[in-house]
Amino acid sequence: MALSTRILLVDDDAGIRESIGGFLEAHGFHVTPAPDAESMRAHLEGARFDLIVLDLMMPNEDGLTALRRLQRDPESPPVIMLSAMHTDIDRIVGLEVGAEDYLAKPCNPRELLARIRTVLRRARPRDGDPPAALRPSEPRIRFAGWQLDPVSRMLHDPAGVLINLSDGEFRLLLAFVEHPRRVLTRDQLLDFARGQDSESYDRAIDVQISRLRRKLGQGSTDDLIRTVRHEGYMFLPTVTKS
Repeated sequence: MALSTRILLVDDDAGIRESIGGFLEAHGFHVTPAPDAESMRAHLEGARFDLIVLDLMMPNEDGLTALRRLQRDPESPPVIMLSAMHTDIDRIVGLEVGAEDYLAKPCNPRELLARIRTVLRRARPRDGDPPAALRPSEPRIRFAGWQLDPVSRMLHDPAGVLINLSDGEFRLLLAFVEHPRRVLTRDQLLDFARGQDSESYDRAIDVQISRLRRKLGQGSTDDLIRTVRHEGYMFLPTVTKS
């Protein structure tokens, strides 16, 4: 990773900002520390960042509240959450709100580095890929009145309203629309949505599907994505490209 890769490290613990920030700087990242959510937003107004490492437990405004505010902006960078709280509920809530990954504190800096690189690989085009504006156009994908542009990653609902998707949600939806009316196992969805180099801890596919269902307007019924018990999930609508 080049030094031009910018990471915003948000944690109220000065020691963690110094130790993790120094470790990431030593591995080629440009790290900007911030002690709280207000400072984080001030930095975001003045500069572009590729990723945010965000602490959960902070004074004044906690990480989940800050993350919810970030999710209102479709251009906000991906987020990895850190938390001293080790329960599964905290991890699931963080992922449901929109974090790309979640790591318990105290964390091994090398594991955080590996996860940062994984999230950045998913968020960026491969080396040598042209910018989106210069790539050959691809047909829009349509299903049940929805429209998905695979190049711009923009999803519009049947009323034409833009629906903000995280990188993980976009990749998961793309996997579904490319394999409609076919039962996909959790492992298959993980490979499609995250890549075959995903780590075993990244098996939060049920959480991603829950988030995606809500954004597709699904309630208690399986209108678009059906759960196939003991097997996986199936995308039900007819998919067309035009």
